[in-house]
Amino acid sequence: MKILHLDTNHELLLQQLQAAGFENHEDYHSSKEDIEKKIATYDGIVLRSRIRIDRDFLKAAKNLKFIARVGAGLENIDCEYAKSQGIQLIAAPEGNRTAVGEHAMGMLLSLMNKLHVVDQEVRQGIWLREANRGTEIEGKTVGIIGYGNMGKSFAQRLRGFQCEVICYDIKPHVGDENAQQVSLEELVERTDILSLHTPQTPETLYLINQSLIDRFTKPFWFVNTARGKSVDTAALVQSLKSGKILGAALDVLEYEKSSFENLFSEAQLPEPMQYLLQAPNVLLSPHIAGWTIESKEKLAQVIVDKILFHFR
Repeated sequence: MKILHLDTNHELLLQQLQAAGFENHEDYHSSKEDIEKKIATYDGIVLRSRIRIDRDFLKAAKNLKFIARVGAGLENIDCEYAKSQGIQLIAAPEGNRTAVGEHAMGMLLSLMNKLHVVDQEVRQGIWLREANRGTEIEGKTVGIIGYGNMGKSFAQRLRGFQCEVICYDIKPHVGDENAQQVSLEELVERTDILSLHTPQTPETLYLINQSLIDRFTKPFWFVNTARGKSVDTAALVQSLKSGKILGAALDVLEYEKSSFENLFSEAQLPEPMQYLLQAPNVLLSPHIAGWTIESKEKLAQVIVDKILFHFR
């Protein structure tokens, strides 16, 4: 089987596939149009997010048997059409769930204890203690929306903080010893800290909007290490201004390019983004929650294992 690799990954991916008898071809720079011209000769694709695999691309891929994404989400692939053509879709959420859980935990602790603010103040010779009192997680209720690999990883890391953890998911019976599954109505009533761990789908587009935020009974802290377009940034900013959202830790942004490799699609910063960049109760990182030294290797290994399982 011939596999076309469209993004660089951990070297073990190429090495192990070659050792198993697969023929690897690498193309990390050609345009989508150029790749479409030759894709009919390949049995498999391995990629991250550089190219969108849409219906036109898939129609050209007449011999394609699988698409493997070295990551968790598949939103850059027309999954329904791919499945209709008998193409196996492979992802690797198991590979970076530890990284995401730890990053979400780190962002929450930094946000609630103002570590990102006081670090900069001390570097400027500013020594403020009373103005920088933090807030404890203990005694709070943490609500998790989306209780798959990432949500479960975050909940596991909350053990020991003496807090209540509840979760909401569209799938039934996903709660475990780390989180009690509840209805969305109960989650918005009880939550003090909200963490989002949903994939990007039509159902999760702008899931966190003004209407949902207004339903929360209490002001809450917000963490998003999922997808930027699951949050209406204008509504987030309005809620930060009103105090309904006490602070936000965002690893992903609505304005990211679909490849996740660049921040903005346009030269002019949207007004809500300008606010986020200046707000002291907002913590930002560049879509790196799942990017650790260890996760790069784990992601590649999960993909290799799954390809070998289905096609050896």
